[in-house]
Amino acid sequence: MPHYRSLRPSKILEVLQNLPDDQSDCEPTEEERHILHLDSESEESDYNITQNSDSSRDDDHTHRDSDDSVPLSTLRSANLRRGRGRGRGRGRGHRGRGSRVQTEIIHHNTIVEVSSSGVSWTPGNLSVLNQPGRRPRQNILTEEAGPTAFAKRCYKGSILSAWKLIIDDSMLRHIQKCTETEARRQLEDNTWTLPLNELDTFIAIIYARGACEAKNIAVNDLWDKNWGIQFCSQNMARNRFKEIMRFLRFDVRTERAERLQTDKFAMISEVWNKFIHNSISCYKPGENLSADEQLFSTKVRCRFLQFMGKKPDKFGIKFWLCVDVDSKYLCNGFPYLGRDESRPQNQSLGEHVVLRLMDPYLNTGRNITTNNFFTSVSLAKKLIEKLTSIVGTVNKTRRDIPATIKNASLSLYETHIYNSETCTLTVYQGKPSKLVMILSSLHSNVFVDPEEAKKKPNTVKFYNATKFGVDVIDQMAKKYSVKAPSRRWPVQVFYNILDLAAINSWILYKKLSEKKISRKKFILDLARELVGQDTSSLMTPSSSQPDNSIAPEPEGERSGKRKRCYVQKCRNKTNKSCISCKKPLCGSCNVNKELKCQKCA
Repeated sequence: MPHYRSLRPSKILEVLQNLPDDQSDCEPTEEERHILHLDSESEESDYNITQNSDSSRDDDHTHRDSDDSVPLSTLRSANLRRGRGRGRGRGRGHRGRGSRVQTEIIHHNTIVEVSSSGVSWTPGNLSVLNQPGRRPRQNILTEEAGPTAFAKRCYKGSILSAWKLIIDDSMLRHIQKCTETEARRQLEDNTWTLPLNELDTFIAIIYARGACEAKNIAVNDLWDKNWGIQFCSQNMARNRFKEIMRFLRFDVRTERAERLQTDKFAMISEVWNKFIHNSISCYKPGENLSADEQLFSTKVRCRFLQFMGKKPDKFGIKFWLCVDVDSKYLCNGFPYLGRDESRPQNQSLGEHVVLRLMDPYLNTGRNITTNNFFTSVSLAKKLIEKLTSIVGTVNKTRRDIPATIKNASLSLYETHIYNSETCTLTVYQGKPSKLVMILSSLHSNVFVDPEEAKKKPNTVKFYNATKFGVDVIDQMAKKYSVKAPSRRWPVQVFYNILDLAAINSWILYKKLSEKKISRKKFILDLARELVGQDTSSLMTPSSSQPDNSIAPEPEGERSGKRKRCYVQKCRNKTNKSCISCKKPLCGSCNVNKELKCQKCA
């Protein structure tokens, strides 16, 4: 039998690397039997690497170190170091013949970090190239994005028909019924009525006010002959508008007390639920969705009014929204009403919100992007079971993150990867004092571009590209918002419904008609179709009639490059010139209605 006393560690590593991956539990060859001793008592079938001090002598001189046993797949990437008499157990401190070869795991990938919640994290490898492979089942979209068949059937080719897909006649009839009931109760007049066409005109004036960005103008000023919007006075009397606004209701007062016992949002919940139902049934979103909160600014007296110090408006009613990242279409949403009795005790608020928002789109292969308020490993596991993936930032205070990862010290633009059973955790040092953690069940391979300056991993880039859906739709709603001062919170919620409905109907109209139209023009045309007038009437008198008191600008020859005026002691620059001498002349030095200098005049 040959002697292996002078066998080097590189030879041992070469033998181990030549083994196939699926042969970790197979019997060793004759050559490997002198290097590896199979530990039959180990439950993980690991190999113990030892070296005989003298293979021709008695086997009692062979030292077996059971504490140094590691999996074979781990030894293939481990570094080997030669030592003398450093073994544990029987071999501790033994000065035998020759030297022993001992395995020491110094690669960081072999360390397993366990968090306080019991999640195990194993360091992974960061590649520099995108390795193509088969996509997991939860990442395969099984639906086509765009308007549904129901929306295509009901669309009649006009802007009003696209808006009616979101705000249908049943919602308008419900508002009509509740408003008439309240007016008859207060006025004690059963003849008071609100026709549907008059309700459409009322909503058209509200939309026109928002499109003209006149939400902060008082109602009386909107009907002013000099400064008001001519569209308002042409279609409805001011007192009639104020009367409808006074009695505008979204529920029946006699049934309110009973419904408020089970629904805090009962004063407008029927209108809101119908709006969300129509939005879901008319459009199929793409593969990427975004979930976040919207704070609709108001200071009305309300049981669920929220204060958020980091928001610009501070006070308001909070809504949880789910938005399609590609089209910015509102897919789902509901208000935050405080403590929810239907939420399980072992489920956090963030998990409950995401699961409720994604309920219509589960088992379809979509991805949801969230912030650190929602993201957790338990939520990722629940979504994977329903064929849905998640990408989001993770708060350091989460129990899912081990303390060693929280306190990791990384250099600038350095990235560490950790893998769990279902997720991948990316730790990226984006700024000297900012450590970013991205949890993803979508990405199985994390890579960076070595030529990029900041070396951002693909998970960070994906999060940056899909995180802003709710923020964008909130900015769009505020741009042409119909919101106006009101002390009744149901009216404020109705304003928010009209803003979001205008955005959804605008997206549906563009998809169904395949036309490009600005959102402002869409709102103005919608107001026109609601009352049947031309859009040009939406212009204010001051903008439609020129002011003759302003003298017309003198005419003269223009040049592309601005030059200094030739008049002495004048330092102005101009692109005009005298019509006679052709010298540069500014407007201040002009002495005639025509552009002439003093000499030529």
